[in-house]
Amino acid sequence: MSPSEHLVGADHALLAPSADLAQAYDLIAAFATPNRVVAGHRAFILDFVTAHPDALVRTCLDGHLTGSGMVVDDAGVRVLLMHHAKLDRWLQPGGHADGDANLASVALREATEETGISDLLIDPDPADLDVHPIPARGAEPAHWHLDVRFLVRAPRSAKMLGNDESLELRWFTPSEVGTVDPDGELSRLVDAALERANGADPV
Repeated sequence: MSPSEHLVGADHALLAPSADLAQAYDLIAAFATPNRVVAGHRAFILDFVTAHPDALVRTCLDGHLTGSGMVVDDAGVRVLLMHHAKLDRWLQPGGHADGDANLASVALREATEETGISDLLIDPDPADLDVHPIPARGAEPAHWHLDVRFLVRAPRSAKMLGNDESLELRWFTPSEVGTVDPDGELSRLVDAALERANGADPV
């Protein structure tokens, strides 16, 4: 199956909402990776979800599941990043599951809302996993985001609109991503998404 044949749109049955945390757990458990860092993230997420039956909702104060999408252009050579207004960092679109265990659906919804691009497609199998701390802000304590990350493809005619969650949206080549990614975490996701988009096996 080619990469393009595995992409689905928002109305596809594979993206139907679900409240079953086991669906998210099984998706993460099935994600195979030779990368030791990502494998460590997978183990952390699975242990967390096992210990927190409310991991799908942000009222789980220790942390919660999120879904994000690395938007790749139609040619498979550039990625779309947003300069996040609250975190003041360049990131991929994404957000809280808010009760939806279909994390691919979450990622596609967030990518659509945050970029304003219509007709985005998503690969429903994860491209990457990440665990990162969110600092305390106001009454919200410090907590973990357990992020399941997907490849999202933009159409050739993609037009960005954005929303108030970002200061700017911009297309980046992989080499340009390095200039806004001091710890290399974002570059790992970019590499995984571009490899998936172009049919290469992950390394």
